[in-house]
This record gives sequence, structure tokens and C-alpha cells, in this order.
Amino acid sequence: MEEPAELFSRLYDEHVWTVYGFFGYLLRSRRDAEALTQQTFARASQAAADFVADEEGAATRLINIARAVLIDHHQSLRGPADGGDEGLGIEPVLEDALGRINDQEREVLAIRFGARLSSSEIAEMTGLSSADVRRILSEGLCHLRDELNSPSPEVGDHNLSSVDKGRQFVADSRLRGESRN
Repeated sequence: MEEPAELFSRLYDEHVWTVYGFFGYLLRSRRDAEALTQQTFARASQAAADFVADEEGAATRLINIARAVLIDHHQSLRGPADGGDEGLGIEPVLEDALGRINDQEREVLAIRFGARLSSSEIAEMTGLSSADVRRILSEGLCHLRDELNSPSPEVGDHNLSSVDKGRQFVADSRLRGESRN
């Protein structure tokens, strides 16, 4: 039987990119995403025994902790975020489009595609019905597509290959989203 520290280390290895992906959809700073990912696991380590008892629900528990860390982060900000460091590794046009859709759609898309949780897991986590989660995902992807098709004041003229990559992301996401509910 694994010791709690060994189990938690394994859970970290399995879920670090899930948590980072969640933050990656919601933040524009790699430094902030990395710091909040670290804070999430620091908080989770305080409840390591709970993760030992319920290893199956680890991703959902970690994203719930990540959501609380994100709320704390937003409440602690006194001014605009420092966007001076490099981006998160997603195409700038997609990052910009995500910044222009509403907060609820962006959060649900972040949980679904950044953290790779299913619609039913998102529903359980947020208190929404599964039907509402699927509706928000569908509308969010439509709004994201519309934003990718419209010129951005921040990015200017779209580089065709970036736009094509963004459109492909939305199309691929819809296919993956419909197959995992």
C-alpha cells in the first residue's frame, strides 16, 4: 500500500497539467497559471488523506480547489494583471477570443477542455444541470467561433494560419465534447 506522500506525489504527476490547463484558459499569464497551480496543490496537500480515500474523484476535487484559489487570486488583485511575461502557449488569436467571451462560458470551457472534465463532472462541481452545462458549452463554442471570425482590436489583422488553428481547435473541441458527456 502506498504511503500518503507517495500517493499524493503520484496524483500530482497525473493531474498537474489538468489544473494548469484550467488556469491556462482563464488567465493570460504563464507566471500566474504556474503560481496558482502550485497554490492549488499546496492546499490539496493539506487534505491529502481525503485524496487517499477518494482517488477516483481527485481531478474534480482539485478543480474545485483551483476554483477557490482563482477566486482568492482575483480578490487579491489591486490593479490590472501584469501581462509582461510570455503567454500560456496557446495561439494569441485564441487567447484573445477566450478573453472576449463571457465569464461563465470561459469558466465552463476551461473546466471542460483545460481540465478535461466531463459535462457530468462539471455539472456536479458547479451545481448546474448536465443540460445547462452542455448548453453553455455549445453556446460558448459558438461565441468563441464568432470571436475567432471577427477582427480583434488587440491582435489586429489575423494571421490566416492562426485563425485556421483556432477554428480547428473549436471544431475538434466540439467533437471531443460531444463524445464525453
